[in-house]
Amino acid sequence: MSIEQFVARSEGQWRSMRSAHALAFRQFEDVISNISIERLAIDHEEVLDYLAMQSILPSKISCPFQITWQAESDWEPDDTMAVSQGTSILIPIPRTELTGQLLRSTGYAESEPAVASYSFLDDGTFILKTVYGQSIAEERIWFLSEHVRCRSSVLRTSEGSGILQTSFSSEIRRIEA
Repeated sequence: MSIEQFVARSEGQWRSMRSAHALAFRQFEDVISNISIERLAIDHEEVLDYLAMQSILPSKISCPFQITWQAESDWEPDDTMAVSQGTSILIPIPRTELTGQLLRSTGYAESEPAVASYSFLDDGTFILKTVYGQSIAEERIWFLSEHVRCRSSVLRTSEGSGILQTSFSSEIRRIEA
């Protein structure tokens, strides 16, 4: 699978159920999310602004997209009914058909811009690895069918020796009747 095929398959509205284990806090969390994935034009203003900040030419990128989410967690410190929400712009920079970098305006494990490396396995599984200052996140996303996908993640210490958090999500595409 190429990054273009992956983004095309991912576009749309998704309902996600995620179970996470925060080993550092000895906590288990259930999260229900609504996720929207929308492809953006290469000349989209926010894409061009982000590329300018990173000193990257638009000709180097492929199929930028935006993810927007709203999540309800059973583990919110102050309000168990609180809704977490956000948006991130993701900009792939392919190196080969199966590998490249992914710029993210907001990271997965940290709320800061991030640069990740991505690759695809022979079965089409998308692997994303992001190195932060204190941790390393690895996400895997694979499609079970056109409208069902799974996502797993592991957050490790920056040395890679300890596991801080794990999660598994099943995601179902919302289909308009």
